[in-house]
Amino acid sequence: MKLISRYTMMLLALVVLLTTVAPVASATGTTGNSGSKKLVLGTSADFAPYEFHKVIDGKDQIVGFDISIAKEIAADLGAELVIEDMGFDGLLPALQSGRVDMVISGMTPTDERRQSIDFSDTYYKSKQVIMIRNADKDKYPTMADLENEKIGVQKGSIQETIGQGIPGAKLTALDKISDIVLQLQTNRVNAAIVEDTVAAGYLDDVIGLAPAVPDEEQAEAAIGIRKGNTELLNAVNGTLERLKSENKINQMVTEASQLMADKVKKDQNIFQVFWQYKSFYATGVGFTLLLSALGVIFGVIIGLIICLLRLHDVSILRWIGTAYVEVIRGTPMLVQLMIIYYGLALTFGITFSPLQAGIITLSINSGAYLAEIFRAGIQGVDRGQLEAARSLGMGRGAAMRFIVLPQAFKAVLPAIGNEFVTIIKESSIISVIGMVDIMYQASVVKNITYQGMNPFLIAAAIYFVLTFILSKLLGRLERKLGASDRR
Repeated sequence: MKLISRYTMMLLALVVLLTTVAPVASATGTTGNSGSKKLVLGTSADFAPYEFHKVIDGKDQIVGFDISIAKEIAADLGAELVIEDMGFDGLLPALQSGRVDMVISGMTPTDERRQSIDFSDTYYKSKQVIMIRNADKDKYPTMADLENEKIGVQKGSIQETIGQGIPGAKLTALDKISDIVLQLQTNRVNAAIVEDTVAAGYLDDVIGLAPAVPDEEQAEAAIGIRKGNTELLNAVNGTLERLKSENKINQMVTEASQLMADKVKKDQNIFQVFWQYKSFYATGVGFTLLLSALGVIFGVIIGLIICLLRLHDVSILRWIGTAYVEVIRGTPMLVQLMIIYYGLALTFGITFSPLQAGIITLSINSGAYLAEIFRAGIQGVDRGQLEAARSLGMGRGAAMRFIVLPQAFKAVLPAIGNEFVTIIKESSIISVIGMVDIMYQASVVKNITYQGMNPFLIAAAIYFVLTFILSKLLGRLERKLGASDRR
């Protein structure tokens, strides 16, 4: 038990260090002035011209007329604007849990959404259109022709509601508009329902608009505020009223549309894309390695603790260790991530940054698998060695630490290395909460370049290089540790 207590204290110390000094990784990074008042904005930055990524002066920035409105609100409040980029269907949970102060993402104030959050006055109206491949333009003259068709919509949006009202329609609901367009380009859906202002950014020689137009009235956009936060709601409405009276919103829409129209050339090859956006991928590599390294460190500690619990003589401790392994291995990592990132904040008010939530998720998930790896290694050591050490006066903890564990570690090193490689790849799931890893940056590059394949081929190559180098290093370490066995 002394060994378990010692590792427990190490784990607690590392967690405290992480939660106090670890950088907070989000779409815009950390803010420099910790003493200033902050206004945290939640958005899904793939909805041009509302909000989208754009390289300006060599730096990735989130721009759009929604962002311009948010800046005006922050200025009126005397606050520093902090932007959190995430999936559209994660905006409401983030707002409800207090992770963000408001949501601006071209969101329509439906009655269903009003049950969970408050909305400001509307600030913009748009109409819905049907995007299709130009080759199919004559196939959909009316909405009736879309019946029984495969249609792409954004998950949790008003467009999804429209699609659900089309008889027999087979909907594909995705988080990102760019992914929906990619589905259309690759013939996986035959049409997509989007707003007219958003569709303008994707129209080209391949993608166009159908004559069919949804019968719904113009969709209104409003700002989401956490329920009961009347002070912020009144401030937001005051800013919107001022912007409307000064006719600034229409000016912001025009400026954002012009910025959106300045697209990156689509004919760039994969090497040109990589070279132009190498800084994006470099940032992603840094956070991916940080996530993986800390995930393995904490995972090893957790795995060793759980392993010792499973091998303990006390039945209740064995039951705790077994329950941990079965629960963690029996549930998807994405579910665990959602519970840690959103669930704890909603239920207990415990809020973790994307980086912290990612490290915790990877650690507890990896710990369950490493526990079984360690258990196999320990049980593979001849039990007579432990008994011999005890007969020489060594305590159980000392015998485990100096006799059993070194041999077990050497035996299971290949399996530990394989787990490290797996964590590097599985860390990509953290991008769904706005963690700036390799996959998140690949999505950003995709949205900027309007290319569906090259950014992800680059990401795949980077993952391969990382895992290949790691495998070679671990193989070298394994051969070095095994040199004494061949003498």
